[in-house]
Amino acid sequence: MKKIAVFASGFGSNFQAIIEAVKEGTLQAEIALLVSDKPNCKAVERANANGIDAFTFCAKEYADKSAYETAILHELQNRDVDYIVLAGYMRYIGEVLLTHYPMRIINLHPALLPSFPGAHGIEDAFNHGVRVFGITVHFVDEGVDTGKIIDQFAFHSDGTETLDEIEAHIHRLEHQHYPETINKVIQTGQ
Repeated sequence: MKKIAVFASGFGSNFQAIIEAVKEGTLQAEIALLVSDKPNCKAVERANANGIDAFTFCAKEYADKSAYETAILHELQNRDVDYIVLAGYMRYIGEVLLTHYPMRIINLHPALLPSFPGAHGIEDAFNHGVRVFGITVHFVDEGVDTGKIIDQFAFHSDGTETLDEIEAHIHRLEHQHYPETINKVIQTGQ
Protein backbone atom coordinates (compact mmCIF):
# COMPACT_ATOMS: atom_id res chain seq x y z
CA MET A 1 0.00 0.00 0.00
CA LYS A 2 1.31 3.45 -0.93
CA LYS A 3 2.10 5.90 1.83
CA ILE A 4 1.08 9.53 1.62
CA ALA A 5 1.97 12.61 3.60
CA VAL A 6 -0.65 15.33 3.77
CA PHE A 7 0.50 18.95 4.05
CA ALA A 8 -1.99 21.41 5.60
CA SER A 9 -1.86 24.86 7.16
CA GLY A 10 -5.36 25.45 8.46
CA PHE A 11 -8.74 23.98 9.26
CA GLY A 12 -8.06 20.69 7.54
CA SER A 13 -11.47 19.86 6.08
CA ASN A 14 -9.85 18.28 3.01
CA PHE A 15 -7.46 16.42 5.30
CA GLN A 16 -10.50 15.07 7.16
CA ALA A 17 -12.09 14.01 3.86
CA ILE A 18 -8.87 12.14 3.03
CA ILE A 19 -8.88 10.46 6.46
CA GLU A 20 -12.50 9.37 5.97
CA ALA A 21 -11.78 8.04 2.46
CA VAL A 22 -8.91 5.94 3.82
CA LYS A 23 -11.15 4.56 6.58
CA GLU A 24 -13.88 3.75 4.03
CA GLY A 25 -11.40 2.16 1.63
CA THR A 26 -12.16 4.51 -1.27
CA LEU A 27 -8.62 5.86 -0.92
CA GLN A 28 -6.31 2.88 -0.71
CA ALA A 29 -3.33 4.45 1.00
CA GLU A 30 -1.78 4.88 4.38
CA ILE A 31 -1.54 8.41 5.77
CA ALA A 32 1.97 8.22 7.16
CA LEU A 33 2.32 11.85 8.21
CA LEU A 34 0.71 15.26 8.45
CA VAL A 35 3.09 18.16 7.80
CA SER A 36 2.04 21.61 8.96
CA ASP A 37 3.69 25.00 9.20
CA LYS A 38 1.06 26.02 11.78
CA PRO A 39 1.62 23.91 14.93
CA ASN A 40 -1.69 24.97 16.51
CA CYS A 41 -3.98 24.61 13.49
CA LYS A 42 -7.09 22.43 13.37
CA ALA A 43 -5.44 20.03 10.90
CA VAL A 44 -2.91 19.07 13.59
CA GLU A 45 -5.78 18.44 16.02
CA ARG A 46 -7.38 16.20 13.39
CA ALA A 47 -4.13 14.25 12.99
CA ASN A 48 -3.83 13.77 16.75
CA ALA A 49 -7.48 12.69 17.03
CA ASN A 50 -6.93 10.06 14.33
CA GLY A 51 -3.58 8.68 15.52
CA ILE A 52 -1.64 10.17 12.60
CA ASP A 53 1.91 11.39 13.20
CA ALA A 54 2.35 15.13 12.71
CA PHE A 55 5.49 17.07 11.92
CA THR A 56 5.05 20.77 12.60
CA PHE A 57 7.50 23.57 12.06
CA CYS A 58 7.81 27.34 12.12
CA ALA A 59 9.51 28.54 8.94
CA LYS A 60 11.12 31.51 10.69
CA GLU A 61 13.09 29.10 12.89
CA TYR A 62 15.01 27.85 9.84
CA ALA A 63 17.65 29.67 7.81
CA ASP A 64 15.62 29.36 4.60
CA LYS A 65 13.13 27.23 2.64
CA SER A 66 15.82 24.70 1.77
CA ALA A 67 16.56 24.15 5.46
CA TYR A 68 12.99 23.47 6.54
CA GLU A 69 12.26 21.40 3.43
CA THR A 70 15.34 19.30 4.25
CA ALA A 71 13.87 18.70 7.72
CA ILE A 72 10.53 17.74 6.13
CA LEU A 73 12.30 15.46 3.65
CA HIS A 74 14.01 13.66 6.53
CA GLU A 75 10.60 12.98 8.12
CA LEU A 76 9.15 11.78 4.79
CA GLN A 77 12.08 9.46 4.08
CA ASN A 78 11.95 8.02 7.61
CA ARG A 79 8.37 6.94 6.87
CA ASP A 80 8.96 5.80 3.26
CA VAL A 81 6.38 8.28 1.93
CA ASP A 82 5.51 7.72 -1.74
CA TYR A 83 3.36 10.81 -2.45
CA ILE A 84 2.86 14.27 -0.99
CA VAL A 85 -0.72 15.54 -0.96
CA LEU A 86 -1.30 19.25 -0.42
CA ALA A 87 -4.55 20.06 1.37
CA GLY A 88 -4.58 23.75 2.16
CA TYR A 89 -0.83 24.06 2.62
CA MET A 90 -0.12 27.75 2.19
CA ARG A 91 3.57 27.61 1.30
CA TYR A 92 5.15 27.17 -2.09
CA ILE A 93 6.98 23.89 -2.56
CA GLY A 94 10.68 24.40 -3.22
CA GLU A 95 13.51 22.65 -4.97
CA VAL A 96 14.33 20.16 -2.19
CA LEU A 97 10.90 18.50 -2.25
CA LEU A 98 10.36 18.94 -6.00
CA THR A 99 13.66 17.17 -6.69
CA HIS A 100 12.88 14.21 -4.43
CA TYR A 101 9.19 13.87 -5.38
CA PRO A 102 8.94 14.67 -9.11
CA MET A 103 5.36 14.19 -10.36
CA ARG A 104 4.49 12.83 -6.90
CA ILE A 105 3.27 16.05 -5.25
CA ILE A 106 -0.47 16.53 -5.75
CA ASN A 107 -2.33 19.79 -5.17
CA LEU A 108 -5.96 20.81 -5.05
CA HIS A 109 -6.85 24.26 -6.40
CA PRO A 110 -10.34 25.78 -5.94
CA ALA A 111 -10.68 27.09 -9.50
CA LEU A 112 -10.49 25.76 -13.03
CA LEU A 113 -6.86 26.21 -13.95
CA PRO A 114 -5.18 27.74 -15.83
CA SER A 115 -7.66 30.49 -14.90
CA PHE A 116 -7.45 32.07 -11.46
CA PRO A 117 -4.23 30.62 -10.01
CA GLY A 118 -2.92 31.68 -6.63
CA ALA A 119 -4.28 31.98 -3.13
CA HIS A 120 -7.67 33.56 -3.94
CA GLY A 121 -8.98 31.40 -6.78
CA ILE A 122 -12.63 31.27 -5.66
CA GLU A 123 -12.89 34.96 -4.92
CA ASP A 124 -11.05 35.92 -8.11
CA ALA A 125 -13.39 33.77 -10.24
CA PHE A 126 -16.46 35.14 -8.42
CA ASN A 127 -15.36 38.76 -8.85
CA HIS A 128 -14.64 38.11 -12.53
CA GLY A 129 -18.25 37.02 -12.97
CA VAL A 130 -17.67 33.50 -14.28
CA ARG A 131 -20.63 31.15 -14.56
CA VAL A 132 -18.64 27.92 -14.40
CA PHE A 133 -16.76 27.27 -11.18
CA GLY A 134 -14.81 24.23 -10.13
CA ILE A 135 -11.70 22.58 -8.80
CA THR A 136 -8.47 21.37 -10.34
CA VAL A 137 -6.27 18.55 -9.09
CA HIS A 138 -2.76 18.91 -10.48
CA PHE A 139 0.84 17.93 -9.98
CA VAL A 140 3.07 20.55 -8.40
CA ASP A 141 5.97 22.03 -10.32
CA GLU A 142 8.15 25.09 -9.72
CA GLY A 143 5.42 27.51 -10.84
CA VAL A 144 2.31 28.75 -9.07
CA ASP A 145 -0.50 26.33 -9.96
CA THR A 146 1.16 25.55 -13.30
CA GLY A 147 1.76 21.80 -12.96
CA LYS A 148 0.21 19.14 -15.17
CA ILE A 149 -3.54 18.92 -14.63
CA ILE A 150 -4.75 15.52 -13.41
CA ASP A 151 -8.48 16.20 -13.38
CA GLN A 152 -11.08 18.95 -13.06
CA PHE A 153 -14.64 19.04 -11.74
CA ALA A 154 -17.03 21.88 -12.48
CA PHE A 155 -20.53 23.22 -11.87
CA HIS A 156 -22.61 25.95 -13.44
CA SER A 157 -23.85 28.97 -11.56
CA ASP A 158 -26.91 30.96 -12.56
CA GLY A 159 -25.28 34.08 -11.14
CA THR A 160 -27.57 34.42 -8.12
CA GLU A 161 -25.38 32.56 -5.59
CA THR A 162 -23.40 34.46 -3.01
CA LEU A 163 -19.67 34.01 -2.64
CA ASP A 164 -20.32 31.93 0.50
CA GLU A 165 -22.67 29.64 -1.42
CA ILE A 166 -20.12 29.21 -4.22
CA GLU A 167 -17.40 28.43 -1.66
CA ALA A 168 -19.61 25.83 0.04
CA HIS A 169 -20.32 24.15 -3.32
CA ILE A 170 -16.60 24.10 -4.13
CA HIS A 171 -15.78 22.55 -0.75
CA ARG A 172 -18.33 19.80 -1.39
CA LEU A 173 -16.66 19.08 -4.74
CA GLU A 174 -13.24 19.03 -3.07
CA HIS A 175 -14.27 16.64 -0.31
CA GLN A 176 -15.88 14.26 -2.81
CA HIS A 177 -13.41 14.31 -5.68
CA TYR A 178 -9.98 15.00 -4.16
CA PRO A 179 -9.67 11.65 -2.32
CA GLU A 180 -10.97 9.79 -5.40
CA THR A 181 -8.45 11.52 -7.65
CA ILE A 182 -5.58 10.91 -5.24
CA ASN A 183 -6.52 7.23 -5.25
CA LYS A 184 -6.55 7.14 -9.05
CA VAL A 185 -3.08 8.70 -9.19
CA ILE A 186 -1.45 6.42 -6.63
CA GLN A 187 -3.07 3.27 -8.02
CA THR A 188 -2.14 3.99 -11.64
CA GLY A 189 1.12 5.88 -11.07
CA GLN A 190 -0.31 8.54 -13.36
